[in-house]
Amino acid sequence: MIGVEDGVPAPFGAQFDGRGVNFALFSQHATAVDLCLFDPGERHETRRIRLPCRTDDVWHGYLRGVFPGQLYGYRVYGPWDPAHGHRFNPAKLLLDPYARDIQGRIRWHDSLYGHRRGIQRADQIDRRDSAAFMPRGIVTPPEVPDLAVSPVRRPLSQTVIYEAHVKALTQTHPDVPEAARGTYAALAHPAIIEHLLKLGVTAIELLPIQSFADDRFLVEKGLVNFWGYSPLNYFAADPRYRGPAGIGGLRAAIRELAAAEIEVILDVVYNHTAEADHSGPTLSFRGVDNASYYKLNPDNPRDEVDCTGCGNTLNLDHPRVMQMVLDSLRHWVTAYGVAGFRFDLASSLGRAPHDFSAKAAFFQAVAQDPVLARVKMIAEPWDISPGGYQLGGYPRGWSEWNDQFRDSIRGFWRGDRGTLAKVTQGLSGSREIFAASGRWPLSSINFAASHDGFTLADVVAYEEKHNLANGEDNRDGHGHNLSRNYGVEGETDDAGILALRARQKRNLLASVFLAQGVPMLLMGDERSRSQGGNNNAYAQDNATSWMDWETDPDPSLTAFVGNLTRLRREQPALRRRDYLTGALVGEGPFRDVHWLAPGGSEMADGDWGDGERQAFGMQIGNDLPDADRLLILVNAAETPCDFTLAPVIGGPWTLIFDTTKPTGSVPGGQALFPPGAGVRLDARAIYVLRARPASAYAR
Repeated sequence: MIGVEDGVPAPFGAQFDGRGVNFALFSQHATAVDLCLFDPGERHETRRIRLPCRTDDVWHGYLRGVFPGQLYGYRVYGPWDPAHGHRFNPAKLLLDPYARDIQGRIRWHDSLYGHRRGIQRADQIDRRDSAAFMPRGIVTPPEVPDLAVSPVRRPLSQTVIYEAHVKALTQTHPDVPEAARGTYAALAHPAIIEHLLKLGVTAIELLPIQSFADDRFLVEKGLVNFWGYSPLNYFAADPRYRGPAGIGGLRAAIRELAAAEIEVILDVVYNHTAEADHSGPTLSFRGVDNASYYKLNPDNPRDEVDCTGCGNTLNLDHPRVMQMVLDSLRHWVTAYGVAGFRFDLASSLGRAPHDFSAKAAFFQAVAQDPVLARVKMIAEPWDISPGGYQLGGYPRGWSEWNDQFRDSIRGFWRGDRGTLAKVTQGLSGSREIFAASGRWPLSSINFAASHDGFTLADVVAYEEKHNLANGEDNRDGHGHNLSRNYGVEGETDDAGILALRARQKRNLLASVFLAQGVPMLLMGDERSRSQGGNNNAYAQDNATSWMDWETDPDPSLTAFVGNLTRLRREQPALRRRDYLTGALVGEGPFRDVHWLAPGGSEMADGDWGDGERQAFGMQIGNDLPDADRLLILVNAAETPCDFTLAPVIGGPWTLIFDTTKPTGSVPGGQALFPPGAGVRLDARAIYVLRARPASAYAR
């Protein structure tokens, strides 16, 4: 027998205490809330219970005799008044915003919409019951932090990020049991962990796993939202990746990765939800309290403010919505052991209320939170609204995806003129971008490719996007690819073109790992994974997106990446916490960075202004007395370049890395170059030379 008591207003969600469950739901503008209980397999609720109490806009009740595993949802009563932003409709079953687990997926039907669709009169209420088409929340056992998983282990200066997708990474691996492929548990398979360790990555950044929806327009085209940027709930791991191990597979995977000293970073989407604009469905937040959860147009509250291009924007100006986001983030850290977050379209989180500010309440709340202040915070530093591009504008404690670094190295290596200054800025830590906010090189997340755009292999094989498979007549995806196909669009058997593409992949990767900042590698770039020129494969749950573990067109590239990460680990000069500025070290003659012309002299103003210049040298480590000095020689030209190692830069130098080599490795140091010697640098190549620590020359 289920008894109903008053319960308490906190914490939110469904909390089991050993005897029963306390249910608590925030809704400022509701007039009543019904809790709906479901038996397994039933399309409609078996019991509907009016929550008896309202405390400070939190509706709550306690039910004895309810246990973990119970399926539930809500029906919320209030005004149907779209003109004032209210869209309450108790005919719609609603998912608890705080549900810790979810059963089922959305089955698209017109009854999921609070309004009547397809009629001329707008905003007419639809009174059909949506329960048969909605997923349900699941009451979960009390959460016990996994003390075996430390959420923070590795500083940013030692971090190498691998951006990946749960299913795409594991779906075709022959060593992963078939039943586990594409699931959370597969992330912990020894073959996957071994591959990550071979690469030398220290953190895996997972595309969204918070429960998300397959948008109706995609389902009707036979597609899915594969990337997951359409959030339905912020606390529950998406059921589609459970597999036989269930949700425990995710906790186990994070634990096993932590044991291998690999952190897990989650890509999170707190800028919008799957409910889209006012013409979208009523699934959770809209029906619970539309006017609180979403930013509404102050001149016409019928319409949402759309900073995201997805129809709506979460209203973090409301304290309960802010609380939900912070509670969600802490949940993933404490209950799962997540070590950090990458925030999709993060500028929307800093709009207070409309213009971006680094002092926005969200950033301040994170900075003082005893849990969140200890984990990695990474911003995608833009959204689509005016003033949304905020690269370099985030507060201390945050790192940012540096798309200017990506664009500068792509342009430089494809042969664009006038790119030298931007490339050298990126290599030295992007001081021009991040110093004004009081931050340092580790604020820059450097990458050549990410999930959003061409893969690395496609950057050197396609000049146009090829997105027809997305069903939008190739209109989706951007055209700003800064790519080059080197003579043939896409696949080719031409040995010369393939060799050049292989060289350019290595040059782009080396540019990322030799730069100051935090390097990020896109899943599969080490195996030349191609998406066939699709630069927006968000809807492709198939071989377009999956890692191909059987064939590898460039089998030495994985070792090349591993050698790059090892070089980075071994050389403190590549992992600085402060900027390279060209300042003299002591009384000279060395600087913290020497920028060198091929003749061996330091670059002068005229050299920097030479828009045709495609070769330069970069000497670093002079101010690190107990570390090796490094000389990085770069030539993006189509012809070889002769470098003179002038006495001012010291020596002797040993060649230790060479992008013309398949694995980059130069065993034992191939050559010794004394001061004044000449080095012929191949066309389209990077050489890294090493000299003894500066202290050896101070005697």
